[in-house]
Amino acid sequence: MAVKIYISYLCLRSAPDCGGLALPGGRCRVTHVRRRLATEAVDTVGVRRLNAARKRNPAGAYTSVIRPPLPQWLLPVSQASPRPLTAIKAGPLRGIVRVPGDKSISHRALIFGALATGITRITGLLEAEDVINTAKAVTAMGAPAEKIGDTWIVKGRGVGGLRQPEAPLDFGNSGTGTRLMMGVVAGHPIEVRMTGDTSLSRRPMRRVLGPLKQMGLEIAEDGRETLPLTLRGTDQLVPIVYELPVPSAQVKSAILIAGLHAAGETTVIEKDPTRDHTERMLRYFGAQVRTIEKDGKTRITVIGDAEMSGRDITVPGDPSSAAFLACAALLVPGSDVTIQGVLVNPTRTGLYLTLQEMGGDVTFLNERDEGGEPIADIRVRHSALSGVPVPALRAPSMIDEYPVLAAVAGFASGDTRMDGLAELKVKESDRLAATAGGLAANGVKATVEGETLFVHGTGGPVAGGGTVATHLDHRIAMAFLTMGLASDKPVTVDDTAMIATSFPEFRRLMEQLGAGYR
Repeated sequence: MAVKIYISYLCLRSAPDCGGLALPGGRCRVTHVRRRLATEAVDTVGVRRLNAARKRNPAGAYTSVIRPPLPQWLLPVSQASPRPLTAIKAGPLRGIVRVPGDKSISHRALIFGALATGITRITGLLEAEDVINTAKAVTAMGAPAEKIGDTWIVKGRGVGGLRQPEAPLDFGNSGTGTRLMMGVVAGHPIEVRMTGDTSLSRRPMRRVLGPLKQMGLEIAEDGRETLPLTLRGTDQLVPIVYELPVPSAQVKSAILIAGLHAAGETTVIEKDPTRDHTERMLRYFGAQVRTIEKDGKTRITVIGDAEMSGRDITVPGDPSSAAFLACAALLVPGSDVTIQGVLVNPTRTGLYLTLQEMGGDVTFLNERDEGGEPIADIRVRHSALSGVPVPALRAPSMIDEYPVLAAVAGFASGDTRMDGLAELKVKESDRLAATAGGLAANGVKATVEGETLFVHGTGGPVAGGGTVATHLDHRIAMAFLTMGLASDKPVTVDDTAMIATSFPEFRRLMEQLGAGYR
């Protein structure tokens, strides 16, 4: 029977074996987004069997699937039309909210679940584009990750047990997913093509590729350091001792993940502390990891030929996402906001410490441990702020929060000096330049000297009234949409489509507290 199916829209967040098509009943298996199906002479086998038949015989009885253009909200950031948004001055922000799961932990939960033996159950996973692309990657490599009810299930294949994907792995805008998965690929005798969007394809990968090549990873495109890249792994990785030239949790993690597959001990040495989610979670999954402080440095060692077992994981709230709500509460007079269940790992709380030093009323309540990570509720109330020096040593614990800190510093009395910001120049954009540009566009004097940003605070509401060039950077967009809630004139950002890569609920949660956008 010839069958013609019309699908009103496709779901880019569905599992790869779903092919982006609805299952019988018109629902997507992963996100349960309802979509309409119009059919002609369709028998009862359903769309899933139709897909299988088309794979077996593309030119056979099942003749066509009509795919109309995707609506804007489903397009990848690099393809979507810009969606500007304007923040307007708000009344007091009040309420108790919970932010989505931490992005760093979400990536690692999926990856370590794939490398473990057995089933890993993840609740609270951040369902943003970056993390979904990691879920698609591990699924394509033979460790299915799918959402059932409120829980994500990963069927692990064990360390060294993944397979070569049939198609390139597209990581969209995710530097974290890309770099961590490079460590995974390194330990498997497979060839993998990695791609990303325009923004990710500009970001250098040499700092992670260098040590992985020392361990045995090969790059087909000799000398190339940006995506797209073709990687060739091996089951004969060599353990190494590697001292990080620049603090980077992503590089450290990629090496330790590769070290799981090497015979012997792989050690990473760091002079300045970075996020330790990888070490904590590896131990939680059963890998042997030891951390030693010696001569002012930290040595993290993983024992190779590791055996890990599937675990149950609850992902805590992302402190980087909570930062925007917290900063908005500090800036808008009369505000009192509590953010529940936020990760307060000491390697992630640099912003909150800085806000307290500036005079901010920021309190951690109900502190507890969940799944090996410290958690707390964060209460923030409007406060008068003063500029402070922010030391370079604090940068690794707040590297993603500098744009919103700079926005807050514009309202403070006096100058705020932020040192050690070299890493910001190689984020989704040149985040240092973009931040300074956004401040200038809204009447705040800011200067960049090398790796240092100086913000000269107004001691009150900033002028606002400008349009900020986001350069496809989600954190730049959210930082200035936070600023606009307390500025004299509205603040506009030129695009918000990319916010979905990390914090899809940003606008809804802000508006729930009383923010205004148009």
